[in-house]
Amino acid sequence: MMMPVMTLIMSGTNIAIDWWGGHLIAAQAMQTGNLIAFITYAMQILMSFMMLSMIFVFIPRAQASAVRINEVLDQTTTVKSPANPTPFADTTPELQFDHVQFRYHGAEDPALQGVDFDMKAGQTLAIIGGTGSGKSTLVNLIPRFYDVEEGAVKVNGMNVKDVDLDELHRKIAFVPQKANLFSGTVRSNMQYGNDDATDDEIWHALEVAQAKDFIAANPEGLDYQVEQGGDNFSGGQKQRLAIARALIKDAAVYVFDDSFSALDFKTDAELRQALKDDEKISQRVVVIVGQRVSTVADADTIVVLDNGKMVGRGKHAELKANNETYREIVNSQIREGDEK
Repeated sequence: MMMPVMTLIMSGTNIAIDWWGGHLIAAQAMQTGNLIAFITYAMQILMSFMMLSMIFVFIPRAQASAVRINEVLDQTTTVKSPANPTPFADTTPELQFDHVQFRYHGAEDPALQGVDFDMKAGQTLAIIGGTGSGKSTLVNLIPRFYDVEEGAVKVNGMNVKDVDLDELHRKIAFVPQKANLFSGTVRSNMQYGNDDATDDEIWHALEVAQAKDFIAANPEGLDYQVEQGGDNFSGGQKQRLAIARALIKDAAVYVFDDSFSALDFKTDAELRQALKDDEKISQRVVVIVGQRVSTVADADTIVVLDNGKMVGRGKHAELKANNETYREIVNSQIREGDEK
């Protein structure tokens, strides 16, 4: 009722002033300029009262927002570093899921169950499945964003629950589904992955991520300004820059959560080949979540998920011949005669 009532009062006051002022002007008891000034001052006073009334609308909104914000600020995380963490041993990179089952808080059914694989240094794991099959949930367990219900997730042979979280995160380079860039320069964005990265290391990471060409084409080079959220780049360019930022980090496991989705097929293939040819990345474990069969086809191991269950594991040719779920995905994307 606030807005219509205030509008009615303002309009009624304006009409009353005009009516009474008109009579005074007709009787030559007031000049027209005085009437206009009176109307202006009256409207300023009424607008002030209107703004004051709006404050009483904003106060309950602010109170409700403050309650929600404080609920978030007061929330304590259940994922914490152990009291006596075990340090990582100087071992070769490895990633293992040992019969993992995971359930979101309050959910009746597990989001993941029966996930089991073991990846060694130099191997690439690809994860594919339909929307909502649990692909992102699976990779979120690697940096221990959530704790598993059953089984164990191991990085370099260590259960992620037994090591310090900061040390675990230093072992993992993670590229989320949505590429996030920050206001600043290309150089400052790349150094989020490695504070001590040199220009040569940045250029090398950009080259592997297929981002060197469009950055080098700009006269500012690494000083090219990045707007908040990377809004001055296309979707594919943002993804490649996010990938380059992860590649700068010297990690044991590199996780790409559907990070090639905005790339065309040619750039996708060139980027995956560059990852294989890179001396550092080729000695690490690479995890790729993909929707396209072409993105995952040449992986050493492909895990097929369906409604949170691991329904297949193997190479492309093997799964295509023996796994119905994977074959359905292939047939939905590739026409007959398009694939060898």
